Amino acid sequence: MLARLLAVSIVVAACSIAATAWLAIQTTSVAIQQEQGQAISSGNRIYEDLVAYAARHPSWDGVRTEVSVLAQETGRRIVLTDQNRRIIVDSEPGGHALPVSASAGVDALSVDQSFAPDRISPSAIGPYALSQDDIAFLSGLAQRALDCVRNRGAVGTITELPSGRPRIQSPDAANCAKTLNQPVKSEQAALEQLDGLVNECLSRQHLPPVAVDLDFSWQVQTAQAAPSGVAPDRNDQRVQDCVTTGRHEQLTPFVAPAALLFVTSPGGSVTPSTFDLSAGNKVRIGLAAGGVLAVTILITVLAGRRFTRPLRALTAAAQRMRDGDVNASVRIRRRDEIGRLAGAFNDMAASRAQVERLRTDLISDIAHELRTPLSNIRGWLEATQDGVSEPDEALIASLLEEAVLLQHIIDDLQDLAQADAGTLRLHREPVSLAELTAQACAAHRARADAAGIELRGDGDGEISADPVRLRQVVDNLVTNAIRHTGPGGVVRIEARRESKHAFVAVSDTGSGIASEDLPHVFDRFWRAEKSRSRQTGGSGLGLSIVKKLVEAHGGTVGVDSVVVGEGSRFWVRLPG
Repeated sequence: MLARLLAVSIVVAACSIAATAWLAIQTTSVAIQQEQGQAISSGNRIYEDLVAYAARHPSWDGVRTEVSVLAQETGRRIVLTDQNRRIIVDSEPGGHALPVSASAGVDALSVDQSFAPDRISPSAIGPYALSQDDIAFLSGLAQRALDCVRNRGAVGTITELPSGRPRIQSPDAANCAKTLNQPVKSEQAALEQLDGLVNECLSRQHLPPVAVDLDFSWQVQTAQAAPSGVAPDRNDQRVQDCVTTGRHEQLTPFVAPAALLFVTSPGGSVTPSTFDLSAGNKVRIGLAAGGVLAVTILITVLAGRRFTRPLRALTAAAQRMRDGDVNASVRIRRRDEIGRLAGAFNDMAASRAQVERLRTDLISDIAHELRTPLSNIRGWLEATQDGVSEPDEALIASLLEEAVLLQHIIDDLQDLAQADAGTLRLHREPVSLAELTAQACAAHRARADAAGIELRGDGDGEISADPVRLRQVVDNLVTNAIRHTGPGGVVRIEARRESKHAFVAVSDTGSGIASEDLPHVFDRFWRAEKSRSRQTGGSGLGLSIVKKLVEAHGGTVGVDSVVVGEGSRFWVRLPG
C-alpha cells in the first residue's frame, strides 16, 4: 500500500509540475500577445494622429511637438521622412538606422479604406472650414431643427463634422433640417470650385456636368445625356472617380505632403525580442521541479507510515483472533475511514465472542437436555439387567416416554437447523383460521381439562400458509400457555384476517413474564425458571421453533406481558 501510495503521489506531482509549466508558458504567451497587441494599438494611434495632423496643416513644419508627445505616451521611437527617406522629424535623433520598410505611409488624401471609403481623411476639410460666425449661425439652425424633430415625437442629437458644421442625427431629420443643410457662402464657393474640377474631368469622358452637394454626393445638372444617349446614374463609378479626383486637386494645397512613418522600439528595434529560456533558466526550472518532486516523496512517505500504522495494528489483532483470542480488539483513536474500520472490527470481534459464548451455552444445554432421558433409560435398563426391576408394562411405558422425549428434542433441533440453513420447505395452501383454532382446541382439550384450565378458541377468515407448520406454531404456543397457567385459568386462541395480514394470538392468565426476561423468550434453551425442572418447563426449544417458522412464512412474532402473575399474550402476524 505504501508503494502504491508513493507511485500515485509521484504521478500526481509530475502532473502538477507539468500543469504548472504549461500554465507558465501559456501565461507568458498571453503576455507577449498582449504586448504585441499594445504595440499594434499604439502604432494605430500614432498613424491616426499624424494623418489628422497632415489633414489640418499644409506642411510638416510644426509636427515635432506632436511627435514628441506621441513618443512619450506610447514609449516608441517615431520617425517621419519624405518619400526619399529624408528625415522630417525623429523622436530620438541620432538613433539606430531606420528599418528597410516603413511602418506606414502618411497621406491625408490616401488613407486606408477602413478609415474612409474614398481614401480621403475626414479631417481634410481645406476650403470647407467654417468661420466662427458661420458656426454660430448654423448652431442656431441646428437647435431649431432638433426642437422640430422632438416636437414630431422623434429622438435626435446634434453632432459636429470636422469642418465645424452641426448635423442632426435622427430618422426624421430630412423634414426639419432643410435650412440647416443649405451651404453657407464659403461652402458654396468651395462647392463651385469642386464642380468646375469635377465637370472638367467629366467632359473629357463626354459625360454631362453634375452638381456636388455638401456630403459630396452628386446629381446631373441638366437633362443633357451623354453622347451615348444614356445619362449616368447615381452609382456611376466614372462620376465618383471624377469627384474623388476633384477633391484631391482641391485639397492638395491644404494638406501636408505624403510622408513615410517608421515606428520602432526605443533604440531602434523593430519588434520585441522573442521569448526564450537560457541554459541557466532551464537548470533553475529543472532544480525547482526536482525539489518539488523530492518534497512530495518525503511527505508521501511520512503520511504513508502514519496511514499504515493503524492498518498493521488491525492486521495483528486479526491474527490474534485467528489464533483463538476471541477478545482480540484494536485501540485506534481516529475518526476517519480507518477509525471507522477499527470500530467495525471491534464490533465484529465482540459479536464473534458473543456467538462463541452462545455456541458453548447451546452445546451445554443440548448435553443437559439429552443427559436426563438417557440417564433414566440407562438406569432402568441396568436395573432390569441386574434383576432389581422387572420388565413389566409400567417400566416399558416409562422407557417409551423417555425415548419419545429424546425424539421430540432431536426433531426440534432438526427443525431449527433447517430453518437456520434456509432449507425449511413450506407447502402453502389455503388454510381456514376457524378450522385451525378448532383443531388446536380439540388437540389440547384433554390436557387442559386435566389441568383445570378453560380452553377457548375463536377464528375467522382464510390465509395461504403451510398448514402443518402453522399448526405446529399454534400447538407450541398453546402448550407453553397451558404449562404456565394454573388451575382455574383460561387459555384463549384467536385467529382473524386483518386487511393484508392474518393475526394469530394465544393469551393466558398464568404466571406472566418479567420485563427483563421478555427479550430472551425466543432464545434457544431459555427458561424463566432457572432450575430447568421437567415439572416447570420443556426443553426450551418450542418458542425458538415458533419464531423460525413464522419468519419462514415472512411474518413476525412477539409477546406482551405487563405484570408478573397476570398472564401473557403471544402473537403472530403473517402476510395474507
